[in-house]
Amino acid sequence: MADFDLVVVGGGSAGLVGAQTAAGLGARVALVEEARTGGECLYTGCVPSKALIAAARDGAGFEEAMARVRAAVAAIAPHDSPQALESAGVRVLHGRAVLDPHGGVRVDGHPVPSRSVLLATGASPAVPALAGLEPAEVLTSETVWSLDRLPDRLAVVGGGPVGCELAQAFARLGAEVTVVASSPRLLPGEDPHASALVRTALEADGVRVITGNGAMAAARTGAGGSLLTAHGERVPFTRLLAATGKDPRTHGMGLAEAGIRLDDKGHILTDTSLRTASPRVWAAGDATARSHHTHTAGVHAAIAAANAVLGTRRRVSPVAAPRVTFTMPEVAAVGQPTAPGAPRIVTVPHTRVDRAIADADPDGFTRIAVDRRGRIVGGTVVGPRAGETLGELSLAVHARLKAAELAGAVHAYPTHSDGLWAAAIQEQLRPLASPLPRAALRLLLALRRALR
Repeated sequence: MADFDLVVVGGGSAGLVGAQTAAGLGARVALVEEARTGGECLYTGCVPSKALIAAARDGAGFEEAMARVRAAVAAIAPHDSPQALESAGVRVLHGRAVLDPHGGVRVDGHPVPSRSVLLATGASPAVPALAGLEPAEVLTSETVWSLDRLPDRLAVVGGGPVGCELAQAFARLGAEVTVVASSPRLLPGEDPHASALVRTALEADGVRVITGNGAMAAARTGAGGSLLTAHGERVPFTRLLAATGKDPRTHGMGLAEAGIRLDDKGHILTDTSLRTASPRVWAAGDATARSHHTHTAGVHAAIAAANAVLGTRRRVSPVAAPRVTFTMPEVAAVGQPTAPGAPRIVTVPHTRVDRAIADADPDGFTRIAVDRRGRIVGGTVVGPRAGETLGELSLAVHARLKAAELAGAVHAYPTHSDGLWAAAIQEQLRPLASPLPRAALRLLLALRRALR
Protein backbone atom coordinates (compact mmCIF):
# COMPACT_ATOMS: atom_id res chain seq x y z
CA MET A 1 0.00 0.00 0.00
CA ALA A 2 1.21 3.54 -0.75
CA ASP A 3 2.73 5.36 2.21
CA PHE A 4 0.77 8.54 1.46
CA ASP A 5 -2.54 9.47 -0.13
CA LEU A 6 -0.95 12.65 -1.53
CA VAL A 7 2.58 13.97 -1.90
CA VAL A 8 2.76 17.71 -2.55
CA VAL A 9 5.90 18.98 -4.27
CA GLY A 10 6.64 22.59 -3.35
CA GLY A 11 6.15 24.58 -0.16
CA GLY A 12 4.95 27.89 -1.56
CA SER A 13 1.41 29.26 -1.49
CA ALA A 14 -0.10 26.49 -3.63
CA GLY A 15 1.77 23.70 -1.87
CA LEU A 16 0.89 24.92 1.61
CA VAL A 17 -2.83 25.23 0.88
CA GLY A 18 -2.95 21.96 -1.07
CA ALA A 19 -1.23 19.99 1.69
CA GLN A 20 -3.34 21.47 4.48
CA THR A 21 -6.54 20.94 2.50
CA ALA A 22 -5.76 17.26 1.96
CA ALA A 23 -4.76 16.78 5.60
CA GLY A 24 -7.98 18.47 6.70
CA LEU A 25 -9.89 15.88 4.67
CA GLY A 26 -8.19 13.12 6.63
CA ALA A 27 -5.63 12.12 4.01
CA ARG A 28 -2.07 11.02 4.74
CA VAL A 29 -0.04 13.87 3.26
CA ALA A 30 3.62 14.65 2.73
CA LEU A 31 5.02 17.96 1.48
CA VAL A 32 8.44 18.07 -0.17
CA GLU A 33 10.40 21.33 -0.17
CA GLU A 34 13.97 21.80 -1.34
CA ALA A 35 14.56 25.18 0.33
CA ARG A 36 12.18 26.73 2.88
CA THR A 37 8.43 26.60 3.28
CA GLY A 38 6.58 29.83 2.62
CA GLY A 39 7.82 30.31 -0.91
CA GLU A 40 8.00 33.44 -3.02
CA CYS A 41 4.99 35.21 -1.52
CA LEU A 42 6.42 35.21 2.00
CA TYR A 43 10.09 35.83 1.35
CA THR A 44 10.42 37.72 -1.95
CA GLY A 45 6.95 38.56 -3.23
CA CYS A 46 3.72 39.77 -1.66
CA VAL A 47 4.83 40.28 1.94
CA PRO A 48 8.14 42.15 1.44
CA SER A 49 6.87 44.25 -1.45
CA LYS A 50 3.79 45.42 0.45
CA ALA A 51 5.90 46.17 3.53
CA LEU A 52 8.28 48.21 1.37
CA ILE A 53 5.39 50.07 -0.27
CA ALA A 54 3.90 50.91 3.13
CA ALA A 55 7.25 52.10 4.47
CA ALA A 56 7.82 54.30 1.43
CA ARG A 57 4.31 55.72 1.78
CA ASP A 58 5.03 56.56 5.42
CA GLY A 59 8.20 58.48 4.52
CA ALA A 60 10.68 55.95 5.93
CA GLY A 61 14.33 55.95 4.87
CA PHE A 62 15.82 52.97 3.06
CA GLU A 63 17.32 51.27 6.12
CA GLU A 64 14.10 51.63 8.10
CA ALA A 65 12.07 50.36 5.15
CA MET A 66 14.20 47.23 4.80
CA ALA A 67 13.96 46.66 8.55
CA ARG A 68 10.18 46.78 8.25
CA VAL A 69 10.37 44.28 5.41
CA ARG A 70 12.37 41.86 7.55
CA ALA A 71 10.02 42.34 10.49
CA ALA A 72 6.94 41.60 8.40
CA VAL A 73 8.49 38.43 6.99
CA ALA A 74 9.56 37.29 10.47
CA ALA A 75 6.07 37.87 11.90
CA ILE A 76 4.33 35.80 9.20
CA ALA A 77 6.94 33.05 8.73
CA PRO A 78 5.75 30.88 11.66
CA HIS A 79 2.36 30.45 9.98
CA ASP A 80 4.07 28.77 7.01
CA SER A 81 6.72 26.87 8.95
CA PRO A 82 7.34 23.10 8.92
CA GLN A 83 6.17 23.05 12.54
CA ALA A 84 2.82 24.59 11.57
CA LEU A 85 2.44 22.06 8.77
CA GLU A 86 3.29 19.12 11.05
CA SER A 87 0.70 20.41 13.55
CA ALA A 88 -1.86 20.34 10.74
CA GLY A 89 -1.06 16.71 10.02
CA VAL A 90 1.36 17.20 7.10
CA ARG A 91 4.67 15.32 7.02
CA VAL A 92 7.42 17.68 5.79
CA LEU A 93 10.31 16.22 3.79
CA HIS A 94 13.34 18.31 2.84
CA GLY A 95 15.08 17.57 -0.45
CA ARG A 96 14.80 17.63 -4.22
CA ALA A 97 11.81 15.78 -5.64
CA VAL A 98 11.68 13.94 -8.96
CA LEU A 99 8.58 12.15 -10.21
CA ASP A 100 8.73 8.39 -10.01
CA PRO A 101 7.02 6.91 -13.10
CA HIS A 102 5.92 3.96 -10.94
CA GLY A 103 4.04 6.17 -8.47
CA GLY A 104 4.87 8.89 -5.98
CA VAL A 105 8.14 10.76 -6.05
CA ARG A 106 11.80 10.28 -5.22
CA VAL A 107 13.29 12.71 -2.73
CA ASP A 108 17.07 12.94 -3.05
CA GLY A 109 16.89 9.53 -4.67
CA HIS A 110 14.75 7.90 -1.98
CA PRO A 111 11.28 6.63 -3.03
CA VAL A 112 8.23 8.19 -1.38
CA PRO A 113 5.25 6.12 -2.59
CA SER A 114 1.90 7.85 -2.92
CA ARG A 115 -1.47 7.29 -4.53
CA SER A 116 -1.43 10.84 -5.95
CA VAL A 117 0.95 13.76 -6.47
CA LEU A 118 0.27 17.50 -6.52
CA LEU A 119 2.93 19.56 -8.31
CA ALA A 120 3.19 23.07 -6.86
CA THR A 121 6.76 24.01 -7.73
CA GLY A 122 6.05 27.66 -8.55
CA ALA A 123 8.11 29.91 -10.79
CA SER A 124 11.26 32.05 -10.77
CA PRO A 125 11.64 35.64 -11.97
CA ALA A 126 12.63 35.80 -15.63
CA VAL A 127 15.84 37.66 -16.47
CA PRO A 128 15.93 39.24 -19.94
CA ALA A 129 18.95 38.51 -22.09
CA LEU A 130 20.72 41.85 -22.47
CA ALA A 131 23.96 41.96 -24.42
CA GLY A 132 26.73 43.45 -22.32
CA LEU A 133 25.32 42.40 -18.95
CA GLU A 134 25.60 39.11 -17.08
CA PRO A 135 22.32 37.74 -15.64
CA ALA A 136 23.87 37.71 -12.17
CA GLU A 137 24.24 41.49 -12.35
CA VAL A 138 20.49 41.99 -12.78
CA LEU A 139 18.26 42.38 -9.73
CA THR A 140 14.89 40.64 -9.72
CA SER A 141 11.92 40.62 -7.34
CA GLU A 142 13.73 37.68 -5.70
CA THR A 143 17.13 39.33 -5.15
CA VAL A 144 16.29 43.01 -4.69
CA TRP A 145 15.83 42.37 -0.96
CA SER A 146 19.56 41.73 -0.63
CA LEU A 147 20.37 45.41 -1.30
CA ASP A 148 22.26 47.00 1.59
CA ARG A 149 21.97 50.56 0.30
CA LEU A 150 19.55 52.57 -1.81
CA PRO A 151 20.67 52.70 -5.47
CA ASP A 152 21.35 56.21 -6.71
CA ARG A 153 19.85 55.36 -10.11
CA LEU A 154 17.55 52.38 -10.54
CA ALA A 155 16.46 51.26 -14.00
CA VAL A 156 13.41 48.98 -14.01
CA VAL A 157 12.84 46.84 -17.08
CA GLY A 158 9.14 45.98 -17.35
CA GLY A 159 5.94 47.96 -16.90
CA GLY A 160 3.70 45.35 -15.28
CA PRO A 161 2.47 45.27 -11.67
CA VAL A 162 5.81 44.30 -10.10
CA GLY A 163 7.75 46.90 -12.09
CA CYS A 164 5.28 49.67 -11.28
CA GLU A 165 5.05 48.83 -7.57
CA LEU A 166 8.81 48.64 -6.98
CA ALA A 167 9.56 51.66 -9.18
CA GLN A 168 7.20 53.86 -7.19
CA ALA A 169 8.42 52.53 -3.83
CA PHE A 170 12.10 53.09 -4.63
CA ALA A 171 11.37 56.55 -6.01
CA ARG A 172 9.59 57.47 -2.78
CA LEU A 173 12.58 56.15 -0.84
CA GLY A 174 14.77 58.63 -2.73
CA ALA A 175 16.21 56.76 -5.73
CA GLU A 176 16.24 58.21 -9.23
CA VAL A 177 14.08 55.67 -11.07
CA THR A 178 13.43 55.03 -14.76
CA VAL A 179 10.95 52.43 -16.03
CA VAL A 180 11.68 51.00 -19.48
CA ALA A 181 8.81 48.98 -20.97
CA SER A 182 8.38 47.47 -24.42
CA SER A 183 4.59 47.56 -24.00
CA PRO A 184 2.81 50.65 -25.35
CA ARG A 185 1.62 51.57 -21.86
CA LEU A 186 2.10 50.60 -18.24
CA LEU A 187 -0.08 47.76 -16.94
CA PRO A 188 -0.99 46.63 -20.47
CA GLY A 189 -3.40 44.00 -19.13
CA GLU A 190 -5.54 46.55 -17.31
CA ASP A 191 -8.00 49.28 -18.24
CA PRO A 192 -6.26 52.00 -20.31
CA HIS A 193 -7.71 54.71 -18.07
CA ALA A 194 -6.22 52.95 -15.05
CA SER A 195 -2.89 52.67 -16.84
CA ALA A 196 -2.86 56.40 -17.53
CA LEU A 197 -3.62 57.27 -13.89
CA VAL A 198 -0.78 55.04 -12.66
CA ARG A 199 1.65 56.63 -15.10
CA THR A 200 0.65 60.09 -13.89
CA ALA A 201 1.14 59.00 -10.27
CA LEU A 202 4.57 57.48 -10.94
CA GLU A 203 5.72 60.57 -12.81
CA ALA A 204 4.47 62.76 -9.95
CA ASP A 205 6.73 60.72 -7.66
CA GLY A 206 9.69 61.45 -9.93
CA VAL A 207 9.75 58.22 -11.96
CA ARG A 208 10.77 58.61 -15.58
CA VAL A 209 8.53 56.35 -17.69
CA ILE A 210 9.54 55.08 -21.13
CA THR A 211 6.96 52.90 -22.93
CA GLY A 212 6.87 51.28 -26.34
CA ASN A 213 10.66 51.29 -26.32
CA GLY A 214 12.08 48.15 -24.74
CA ALA A 215 15.60 47.49 -23.46
CA MET A 216 17.86 45.87 -26.06
CA ALA A 217 21.38 45.92 -24.58
CA ALA A 218 23.45 47.25 -21.71
CA ALA A 219 26.90 48.70 -21.27
CA ARG A 220 28.91 48.52 -18.07
CA THR A 221 30.65 51.53 -16.50
CA GLY A 222 32.59 51.93 -13.29
CA ALA A 223 29.59 53.28 -11.40
CA GLY A 224 26.98 51.00 -12.94
CA GLY A 225 25.94 51.03 -16.55
CA SER A 226 23.43 52.18 -19.11
CA LEU A 227 20.58 50.58 -21.00
CA LEU A 228 20.20 50.96 -24.73
CA THR A 229 16.54 51.00 -25.81
CA ALA A 230 15.04 49.88 -29.10
CA HIS A 231 14.85 53.51 -30.23
CA GLY A 232 18.50 54.21 -29.42
CA GLU A 233 17.93 55.99 -26.11
CA ARG A 234 20.45 55.46 -23.29
CA VAL A 235 19.28 55.13 -19.68
CA PRO A 236 22.02 55.34 -17.02
CA PHE A 237 21.78 53.21 -13.88
CA THR A 238 23.71 52.10 -10.84
CA ARG A 239 21.49 49.03 -10.43
CA LEU A 240 19.15 47.32 -12.88
CA LEU A 241 15.95 45.55 -11.84
CA ALA A 242 14.17 43.14 -14.19
CA ALA A 243 10.40 42.79 -13.75
CA THR A 244 9.59 40.87 -16.91
CA GLY A 245 7.51 37.94 -15.72
CA LYS A 246 8.29 34.46 -14.42
CA ASP A 247 9.58 31.13 -15.68
CA PRO A 248 7.95 27.97 -14.28
CA ARG A 249 10.09 25.64 -12.18
CA THR A 250 9.34 22.42 -14.02
CA HIS A 251 12.61 21.25 -15.51
CA GLY A 252 14.68 18.36 -14.22
CA MET A 253 11.76 16.72 -12.42
CA GLY A 254 11.15 13.78 -14.74
CA LEU A 255 7.86 15.19 -15.98
CA ALA A 256 8.20 13.96 -19.56
CA GLU A 257 9.10 10.46 -18.37
CA ALA A 258 5.94 10.48 -16.25
CA GLY A 259 3.81 11.39 -19.28
CA ILE A 260 3.12 14.99 -18.22
CA ARG A 261 2.75 17.54 -20.99
CA LEU A 262 4.16 21.09 -20.92
CA ASP A 263 3.44 24.13 -23.04
CA ASP A 264 6.16 25.88 -25.03
CA LYS A 265 7.11 27.99 -21.99
CA GLY A 266 7.44 25.01 -19.68
CA HIS A 267 4.12 25.34 -17.84
CA ILE A 268 2.39 22.13 -16.81
CA LEU A 269 -0.75 21.54 -18.84
CA THR A 270 -3.87 20.49 -16.92
CA ASP A 271 -7.56 20.05 -17.56
CA THR A 272 -10.09 22.26 -15.77
CA SER A 273 -10.00 19.97 -12.73
CA LEU A 274 -6.22 20.57 -12.58
CA ARG A 275 -5.35 17.01 -13.52
CA THR A 276 -2.34 16.50 -15.77
CA ALA A 277 -1.96 14.02 -18.61
CA SER A 278 -0.80 11.54 -15.96
CA PRO A 279 -3.97 10.35 -14.16
CA ARG A 280 -2.36 10.35 -10.71
CA VAL A 281 -0.73 13.76 -10.94
CA TRP A 282 -2.35 17.17 -10.42
CA ALA A 283 -0.76 20.61 -10.63
CA ALA A 284 -1.54 24.10 -9.31
CA GLY A 285 0.02 27.52 -8.92
CA ASP A 286 2.63 29.27 -11.03
CA ALA A 287 3.97 25.98 -12.38
CA THR A 288 0.82 25.95 -14.52
CA ALA A 289 -0.39 28.57 -16.99
CA ARG A 290 -3.64 28.96 -15.03
CA SER A 291 -2.38 31.01 -12.08
CA HIS A 292 -0.31 34.16 -11.77
CA HIS A 293 -1.47 35.26 -8.32
CA THR A 294 -1.02 33.95 -4.80
CA HIS A 295 -4.74 33.81 -4.15
CA THR A 296 -5.53 31.80 -7.28
CA ALA A 297 -2.63 29.48 -6.51
CA GLY A 298 -4.18 28.70 -3.14
CA VAL A 299 -7.72 28.24 -4.46
CA HIS A 300 -6.55 26.04 -7.31
CA ALA A 301 -4.40 23.95 -4.99
CA ALA A 302 -7.35 23.35 -2.68
CA ILE A 303 -9.43 22.19 -5.66
CA ALA A 304 -6.65 19.96 -6.95
CA ALA A 305 -5.94 18.41 -3.54
CA ALA A 306 -9.61 17.62 -2.92
CA ASN A 307 -9.94 16.10 -6.39
CA ALA A 308 -6.81 14.01 -5.86
CA VAL A 309 -7.74 12.51 -2.50
CA LEU A 310 -11.52 12.26 -2.89
CA GLY A 311 -11.81 11.44 -6.58
CA THR A 312 -14.06 14.44 -7.19
CA ARG A 313 -14.01 16.52 -10.38
CA ARG A 314 -14.34 20.09 -9.15
CA ARG A 315 -13.34 22.63 -11.78
CA VAL A 316 -11.59 25.97 -11.64
CA SER A 317 -13.73 29.05 -12.16
CA PRO A 318 -13.84 30.35 -15.73
CA VAL A 319 -13.98 33.93 -14.42
CA ALA A 320 -10.71 35.83 -14.67
CA ALA A 321 -9.24 36.06 -11.19
CA PRO A 322 -9.34 39.23 -9.11
CA ARG A 323 -6.05 41.11 -9.18
CA VAL A 324 -4.58 44.19 -7.53
CA THR A 325 -1.60 46.36 -8.40
CA PHE A 326 -0.54 47.99 -5.15
CA THR A 327 0.68 51.28 -6.52
CA MET A 328 -0.73 54.53 -5.24
CA PRO A 329 -3.42 54.70 -6.50
CA GLU A 330 -4.21 51.00 -6.34
CA VAL A 331 -5.62 49.31 -9.43
CA ALA A 332 -8.04 46.46 -8.71
CA ALA A 333 -9.89 44.45 -11.33
CA VAL A 334 -11.87 41.25 -11.79
CA GLY A 335 -13.45 39.47 -14.74
CA GLN A 336 -13.18 40.43 -18.38
CA PRO A 337 -14.97 43.76 -18.84
CA THR A 338 -14.33 43.82 -22.60
CA ALA A 339 -15.44 40.22 -23.30
CA PRO A 340 -18.32 39.45 -25.69
CA GLY A 341 -21.63 39.50 -23.87
CA ALA A 342 -20.55 42.43 -21.66
CA PRO A 343 -21.25 45.40 -23.93
CA ARG A 344 -22.37 47.89 -21.32
CA ILE A 345 -19.81 49.78 -19.22
CA VAL A 346 -20.87 51.94 -16.28
CA THR A 347 -18.31 54.36 -14.87
CA VAL A 348 -18.43 56.51 -11.75
CA PRO A 349 -15.56 59.02 -11.43
CA HIS A 350 -14.38 59.45 -7.86
CA THR A 351 -15.14 63.15 -8.08
CA ARG A 352 -18.64 61.83 -7.26
CA VAL A 353 -17.47 59.72 -4.28
CA ASP A 354 -17.71 61.80 -1.12
CA ARG A 355 -15.04 59.85 0.78
CA ALA A 356 -12.56 60.43 -2.04
CA ILE A 357 -13.38 64.15 -2.00
CA ALA A 358 -13.06 64.31 1.80
CA ASP A 359 -9.67 62.59 1.56
CA ALA A 360 -8.59 65.03 -1.21
CA ASP A 361 -7.92 62.05 -3.49
CA PRO A 362 -10.66 62.08 -6.18
CA ASP A 363 -8.60 61.12 -9.24
CA GLY A 364 -9.74 57.48 -9.47
CA PHE A 365 -12.83 55.79 -10.80
CA THR A 366 -15.04 52.73 -10.43
CA ARG A 367 -16.13 50.91 -13.57
CA ILE A 368 -18.37 47.85 -13.89
CA ALA A 369 -19.29 45.75 -16.90
CA VAL A 370 -22.86 44.48 -17.16
CA ASP A 371 -24.21 41.85 -19.53
CA ARG A 372 -27.55 41.93 -21.35
CA ARG A 373 -29.32 40.35 -18.37
CA GLY A 374 -28.08 43.02 -16.01
CA ARG A 375 -25.48 40.77 -14.34
CA ILE A 376 -22.14 42.21 -13.26
CA VAL A 377 -19.42 40.34 -15.15
CA GLY A 378 -16.34 42.41 -14.34
CA GLY A 379 -14.99 45.74 -13.29
CA THR A 380 -12.08 47.96 -12.33
CA VAL A 381 -11.53 50.22 -9.34
CA VAL A 382 -8.72 52.77 -9.17
CA GLY A 383 -8.10 54.68 -5.96
CA PRO A 384 -7.19 54.30 -2.28
CA ARG A 385 -7.94 50.82 -0.93
CA ALA A 386 -9.26 49.69 -4.29
CA GLY A 387 -8.21 46.16 -3.39
CA GLU A 388 -10.59 46.19 -0.43
CA THR A 389 -13.51 47.36 -2.58
CA LEU A 390 -12.66 44.58 -5.02
CA GLY A 391 -13.86 41.95 -2.54
CA GLU A 392 -17.49 42.97 -2.99
CA LEU A 393 -17.10 43.28 -6.75
CA SER A 394 -15.48 39.83 -6.95
CA LEU A 395 -18.37 38.32 -4.99
CA ALA A 396 -20.86 39.97 -7.32
CA VAL A 397 -19.10 38.53 -10.38
CA HIS A 398 -18.69 35.08 -8.81
CA ALA A 399 -22.34 34.92 -7.66
CA ARG A 400 -23.58 36.32 -10.98
CA LEU A 401 -25.40 39.10 -9.15
CA LYS A 402 -27.39 41.67 -11.03
CA ALA A 403 -26.56 45.32 -10.59
CA ALA A 404 -30.03 45.81 -9.11
CA GLU A 405 -29.21 43.32 -6.33
CA LEU A 406 -26.01 45.15 -5.46
CA ALA A 407 -27.84 48.49 -5.58
CA GLY A 408 -30.46 47.11 -3.18
CA ALA A 409 -27.91 46.38 -0.45
CA VAL A 410 -27.42 49.29 1.95
CA HIS A 411 -23.80 50.48 2.02
CA ALA A 412 -22.10 52.42 4.81
CA TYR A 413 -21.41 56.09 4.14
CA PRO A 414 -18.96 57.62 3.45
CA THR A 415 -16.69 54.85 2.20
CA HIS A 416 -14.52 54.18 -0.83
CA SER A 417 -16.98 51.47 -1.90
CA ASP A 418 -19.59 54.18 -2.59
CA GLY A 419 -18.27 54.23 -6.16
CA LEU A 420 -19.31 50.62 -6.69
CA TRP A 421 -22.72 51.21 -5.14
CA ALA A 422 -23.23 54.32 -7.25
CA ALA A 423 -22.33 52.40 -10.40
CA ALA A 424 -24.87 49.71 -9.56
CA ILE A 425 -27.56 52.32 -8.87
CA GLN A 426 -26.72 54.10 -12.11
CA GLU A 427 -27.17 50.84 -14.02
CA GLN A 428 -30.42 50.09 -12.18
CA LEU A 429 -31.85 53.48 -13.14
CA ARG A 430 -30.66 53.31 -16.75
CA PRO A 431 -33.87 51.75 -18.18
CA LEU A 432 -35.93 54.59 -16.70
CA ALA A 433 -34.15 57.06 -18.98
CA SER A 434 -35.63 55.56 -22.17
CA PRO A 435 -38.80 57.18 -23.62
CA LEU A 436 -41.35 54.42 -22.93
CA PRO A 437 -40.61 53.93 -19.19
CA ARG A 438 -40.44 57.71 -18.70
CA ALA A 439 -43.82 58.11 -20.37
CA ALA A 440 -45.25 55.34 -18.16
CA LEU A 441 -43.91 57.04 -15.05
CA ARG A 442 -45.41 60.39 -16.06
CA LEU A 443 -48.77 58.68 -16.61
CA LEU A 444 -48.60 56.95 -13.21
CA LEU A 445 -47.77 60.21 -11.45
CA ALA A 446 -50.60 61.99 -13.25
CA LEU A 447 -53.07 59.29 -12.17
CA ARG A 448 -51.90 59.51 -8.55
CA ARG A 449 -52.34 63.28 -8.55
CA ALA A 450 -55.83 62.92 -10.00
CA LEU A 451 -56.81 60.53 -7.20
CA ARG A 452 -55.83 62.89 -4.39
